[in-house]
Amino acid sequence: MFNLLNMDLYRVKRSRSCYICLGIFLIGMVVMYGLLWLMAVPEGQKISVDIGMLTAVQVDEMSTIMDGTDSLILFRQASLDGGMYNIVLGVWVALLVCSDYQSGFIKNILALHQNRWNYVGSRIMTVGIVNLCCLILNLIFALVMNRVAGDMVPYAGWEDYLFYMSWVWLLTTAFAALIVFICVLTRSAAAGTLAAVCFSSGAVVAPLYGILQMFHKGGWLKHTIYFVLREGPGQFGGMQDLTVYVTGAVFVLVYGLLAGIVVKRQNI
Repeated sequence: MFNLLNMDLYRVKRSRSCYICLGIFLIGMVVMYGLLWLMAVPEGQKISVDIGMLTAVQVDEMSTIMDGTDSLILFRQASLDGGMYNIVLGVWVALLVCSDYQSGFIKNILALHQNRWNYVGSRIMTVGIVNLCCLILNLIFALVMNRVAGDMVPYAGWEDYLFYMSWVWLLTTAFAALIVFICVLTRSAAAGTLAAVCFSSGAVVAPLYGILQMFHKGGWLKHTIYFVLREGPGQFGGMQDLTVYVTGAVFVLVYGLLAGIVVKRQNI
């Protein structure tokens, strides 16, 4: 498996798609901090008034827009809570996995590595490593942008960053494992991309939750990846907060096992 992992990481390092995804994350962070600087910082508000972006009345209303917000809250609202991070990650995973099928390269891989579980394990480990790098770089860049913007919001404690980033990494890797499963099942990058958009944005889970809640049967959906990422704890407040790790680990194992079963039964 580790030979496969080394090969996958080398391919990722040489590909452009991974760097394009990282660039999308960073550009999104620049845009968000730039808009907030124009709306919430006095120097930026003056420019906003001069260019007609805000009126004097709106400037007064914006004076409390950042109250109760710290750098970690801002980071998760910009990247994770709305599903944008998972959309970009999921599309990249779909392209990564389906490129093996479309190019026929998977035949060469499985000819050399006949244990097909290793193939699935290598793919999930690869996306997990890339996911971790993207999350860390994205957070570092967000903190740098906050510094450039004149410490627009206060910084959270290091333990809060560590707790939040660890369980978010596990949940986003679980989402990536879901996309791996869908791609090996359908062998279609279009299906993987559609799944990434629908599941990460809540287009499937949120309406289903609303319908089931009319019958008081939707509580179990709160344990899905979408809702846990959106409503999970930002700080460790007790043992009950550790359930996010259980949720992430279970989904990684389930989707990994499903993907492995599919690949093992495929005629390639």
